[in-house]
Amino acid sequence: MSKVVIIGAGHAGGSAAALLRQYGFEGEIVLAGQEDAPPYQRPPLSKAWLKGEAGLEDLLLRPESFYAEQNIALRTGVTASAIDAAARTVTFADGTVEPYDVLILATGSTARKLALPGADRPDLLELRTLDDAERLKAVLAPGKRLAVVGGGYVGLEAAASARALGAEAVVIERMDRVLARVASQPLSAFFTDLHRKHGVEILTGVEVAGFEDAGVRLADGTLITADAVLVGVGAFACEALARTAGLTCENGVVVDETARTSDPNIYAIGDVTRRPIPVHGGVMHRLESVPNALEQAKQAASAIVGRAAPAPEVPWFWSDQYDVKLQIAGVPFDADRQLVRGDPAGGAFSVFHLSGDRIVAVEAVNAPADFMGGRMLIGKGMAVDDALLADPTVSIKAVAKPQV
Repeated sequence: MSKVVIIGAGHAGGSAAALLRQYGFEGEIVLAGQEDAPPYQRPPLSKAWLKGEAGLEDLLLRPESFYAEQNIALRTGVTASAIDAAARTVTFADGTVEPYDVLILATGSTARKLALPGADRPDLLELRTLDDAERLKAVLAPGKRLAVVGGGYVGLEAAASARALGAEAVVIERMDRVLARVASQPLSAFFTDLHRKHGVEILTGVEVAGFEDAGVRLADGTLITADAVLVGVGAFACEALARTAGLTCENGVVVDETARTSDPNIYAIGDVTRRPIPVHGGVMHRLESVPNALEQAKQAASAIVGRAAPAPEVPWFWSDQYDVKLQIAGVPFDADRQLVRGDPAGGAFSVFHLSGDRIVAVEAVNAPADFMGGRMLIGKGMAVDDALLADPTVSIKAVAKPQV
C-alpha cells in the first residue's frame, strides 16, 4: 500500500489530502505544514477576520477532528528542509525523516521583501498567515492610522477593513494607478474612487525610500505618518525546496496538466506552481487563487488514484471591498481590446477583454450574471457580437454569435 506525503497544509495541501480519501485512496497520508493551525482559508484574513466577523472555526477548511477520522496524519508547526528524490524521503528541520511513494508539494508563496532602509524592522506588517492577520488586527482601531505600501487586492482589502474598524488608511503605490499589474484601467479608476469615497487616501506614482519609527519615508522626503505599516507588494513562489531537489522551476515549480513535476513521483499544486492553462491555449502561468489550488488538488489526487482527469477550468478570482463584489474570470494574455458593459458610475459594470471575436477575460463588479456568462463563453471559446455584448439590456447568454 503506497504512502503520500504532502508538504504544505494550506488550502491546496489540505484539499489534496481530503480528495485522496474521497477518491478512494486507502494508503498512508501525511500532511505537514509550517503553521500551528490546521488547514484554513486565507482570503477572509484581509476581510472578515480583520473586522472580527469570523473566528478560527469559521476559517478552517474542515474540523480538526476530520484528519484523525480520515486517518490523515496531520503534522503542524514543522518545516521541510530537504527532499531526497532518489531515496524518496523528506527531511524536516527537527531531524525527522519521512519516506514517501508519492510526494505533493503545496508550499505556497511568500511575501516579496523590499530592499530599502528599515525594511527589516520587526514592526512592519505583512498579510499572508493567521499570525500576520492577528498582528494587523491588534493595531486597527478608531484613532489609529494604517499605511499600506502596495495597491494590490490584499492591500486594498486591508484598507477597507481598517476603515470599517474606524481606523484611517493611506495606500502608497509606485505605479500610476492601483491594481496596475492585475486589472484594467476602468477597474483601477473605480476602486480608487470607491476607496476615496470611504475616506482612504490613495497616493500613486510615488516611491518609498524607507521605513522609520513614525511611518513611511517617500523618495521626495515626505514622511507618511502611521501607527502601523503593512507591506503588500506581491509574492514569490516558495520553490527553494523543489529547486534543491532538482525539480524544474521557472518562477514556480513547473508542472503539467496533471500537476506532475519533472519527477514522476512528485506533484506540485497551488501558488507554488507554474502550470499550463488549457482554456488559454496551454500558456504557462503562475496563478495565486483558491480556485487554482482546488483545481490542481483535484488533478493531483485524480492522477494518484488513477481516476479520470477533471475537466479543465477557467481561472477565476474574487475580491470583496466594502459592499462591492469583484469577480474575475480568465486571464487577458492576448487581449487586443476592452469593452465596458454597464455604467461604472452606477456601481455595477463589467470590463470584457477580447481577442478577435472571443472573450478571454471578464472583470465583473456587482455583476454576477456577467461573470458567470463570461466564464462560460471563455470556457467554450464562443465568438461574440461586440454590439450585443456592450448592451447591458441584452442577456449575456444572447451575445454569442450563431455557431456555424
